Amino acid sequence: MTVLSAFPITPSNADGQVDLGALQALLQPLVAAGVGSIGLLGSTGTYPFLARHQRRRAVEAAVAAVAGRVPVLVGVGALRTDEAVRMAQDAKGAGAEGGLLAAMSYTPLTEDEVFVHCETVARESGLPLCLYDNPGTTHFRFTPALVGRLARVPGIVAIKSPAPEPGGAAEHLGALRAVVPAGFSLGYSGDWNALAALLAGGEAWYSVVAGLFPRPALAIVRAVEAGDTAEAQRLNARLAPLWDLFRTYSSLRVIYACADLLGLCRAAPPRPILPLEGEARRRVADTLAALELG
Repeated sequence: MTVLSAFPITPSNADGQVDLGALQALLQPLVAAGVGSIGLLGSTGTYPFLARHQRRRAVEAAVAAVAGRVPVLVGVGALRTDEAVRMAQDAKGAGAEGGLLAAMSYTPLTEDEVFVHCETVARESGLPLCLYDNPGTTHFRFTPALVGRLARVPGIVAIKSPAPEPGGAAEHLGALRAVVPAGFSLGYSGDWNALAALLAGGEAWYSVVAGLFPRPALAIVRAVEAGDTAEAQRLNARLAPLWDLFRTYSSLRVIYACADLLGLCRAAPPRPILPLEGEARRRVADTLAALELG
């Protein structure tokens, strides 16, 4: 079974106060569509920009809105290990089923430092953890050797990796599969390359687009599960204009623009990130209209 984990934005005002009503409204279509899990406070959810108490409020509101119908996976990353432990404890206390832990850093980290960081958060929080390999933002990459070590730590149960270019998907998956125990979940993000990773055997798609448009993402996942590669590729190709926008402007900026254009919420990305304007915003609007995603 392939799990679709949908990653929504976290609507908030200029002062970083989470709009709980808007957040809950964004989650309801995800639950109704039947996504496998909700990835709250991921990179799309701008977790590094939110204070601890705002992150806790967001988790509490999300868990209440979902009401046990869909598992909630919460970003618990922080620069300091003790802060990450507290974030994970907060998430567990609020009812989250799992935590998503990135190797955030200012000073570049070694593999041993990341191992101790992740092992400590898992041990002291008691929250099941998914490792978050996101070198584009953290500038740290989880090697297969490190993943193999961490996969044997009690409570670390999965990894979210950036999907490689299609030609490298099988090799990347094979390298990880060779070092992790049975039952350890290998999933991928990076929507524009995710299909190749799923067709190679990836077990989860951690999806930005599914956080706002779950149904086209679910259609791709179901085609993969049915073994219909041609249909999965056709559905994925239809979204190529959106993938191009993601690559050009970043998926975060594009999804915020989509939410605003569709009137779903009036949140802007947290400063210093600026909302898309001018030609970029027009391109997003034209793509939404052409793909009939509104």
